[in-house]
Amino acid sequence: MLNVNALYTEYPNDKGAIVKAAQDVSFSVPEGKLFTLLGPSGCGKTTTLRSIAGLERPNAGDITVDGEAVYSAGRGIFVAPNKRNFGMVFQSYAIWPHMNVFKNVAFPLEVGRAKFSKAQIEEKVLRVLTAVGLDHVAEREATKMSGGQQQRLALARALVMEPKLLLLDEPLSNLDAKLRERMRFELKRMQRELGLTTIYVTHDQSEALALSHEIAVMNAGRIVQIGSPREIYERPRNRFVADFVGLTNFLDATVDLPDGDNDGYRVHSSIGPLAVSSMDPYARGAAVVISVRPEDIELHLQRPEGVNVVEAKVDLKVFLGEYLDYQVLVGDQRLLARAHPSFKAAVGESVFLRMSPEKCITIQDNTNYRKAA
Repeated sequence: MLNVNALYTEYPNDKGAIVKAAQDVSFSVPEGKLFTLLGPSGCGKTTTLRSIAGLERPNAGDITVDGEAVYSAGRGIFVAPNKRNFGMVFQSYAIWPHMNVFKNVAFPLEVGRAKFSKAQIEEKVLRVLTAVGLDHVAEREATKMSGGQQQRLALARALVMEPKLLLLDEPLSNLDAKLRERMRFELKRMQRELGLTTIYVTHDQSEALALSHEIAVMNAGRIVQIGSPREIYERPRNRFVADFVGLTNFLDATVDLPDGDNDGYRVHSSIGPLAVSSMDPYARGAAVVISVRPEDIELHLQRPEGVNVVEAKVDLKVFLGEYLDYQVLVGDQRLLARAHPSFKAAVGESVFLRMSPEKCITIQDNTNYRKAA
C-alpha cells in the first residue's frame, strides 16, 4: 500500500551545519496495517512522517501509495499535501475551540475540494463519531471535552475524509499515564476494526509494542531494525535496539565453541561460562555482547537444575507492586532481575540465577550509537 524507498532529507540548522534528518530510509506498509517509527528525539522519525504527508520535501527518494507516486526525486514528482488524501493527527490536536464536536468534524468536509450536501455531511460525521465513541456528545463544546475525548475528536476529524493513509505523530504524549494506556486500547481497536493503514510516530517503546503490526527502530536518521514487536523485543539485532526498547543486561563475552544442544554458542562471559543463542555466525575467540532481559533471569534460593546457573548476591531490591526488581552482583558484574513479589530474598543474601540459552542473545556491539536523551 505505502512504499518508501531510499528517502534522504538534509537541511542546514541555524548555525549552517547540515542536519542529516533521514538517511536511506526504506520500508513498506501493507494495507490495513499499523506501522510504527520508533526512536529517540532527533532520530528522523517525524521528518520521515512529514515527508510522507508532503509537509517536507526530501532531497532524494520515492514515496508511492497504491502504486502511485506522491513524491519522486528522480521523476520530479511532488503531490501537494492537500491532494494526497491523507489524514493526520499531531501531538497538539489543533481542535477549533469555538466549534462544538460535530462542527469540528464537519469542517474538513465543508472546506474540502469535494462538495457534499448537508445530509451527506451529517451522515459522514455521525458515522465517524460513532466509530470513536463520541456520537453522544456531538453538540458539546470542544473545550469542555476531556483529554481522551479531544484525542478521539482529532482522530474523527482525520477519519471523516476517508483517507487512504492515517498519519499519527505522538498523538498520546499529552495524556496522563492511565489515560494514555486506555487510549492505546482504543486506538488499536479502531485501527483494527476500520482497517486503517496507519503510520505511527512515537518515542514511547510501550506504545510501539502495544499498537504495532511492525516497528522500524530509528537512530541518527537511519532505520536500524524492522520487525514485529516480538522480534524487536526478543531478538534485537544490535546494542542500540536492545538498550532503547525495554530494559536489558549486557554481558561481555568471548565465543568458545558452537553449542550443539541449543543451536547457538558456548561463551566465556563476565559472569562465567554460558550457553547462548545467536542469529549470526562467529569464529572461536570472537568478542561478543550478550543481552538478557531482567524478566528472563530466574531467581532461586536453592541451586536449580539446568544450564546457565550462576550464584549471585542481592545488592538492592525495589518493590513495584506486581513485581520486585532485584539488583544482584556476580563478582563485579551488576545485573537487574525481575521476580514475583512472593520471592523472598534479603539484601546481602546469596541467590542463584538461571537463564535460558534462548533468552541470552548475542548482538552487534555498536557502542558508538547516539544514546537516547
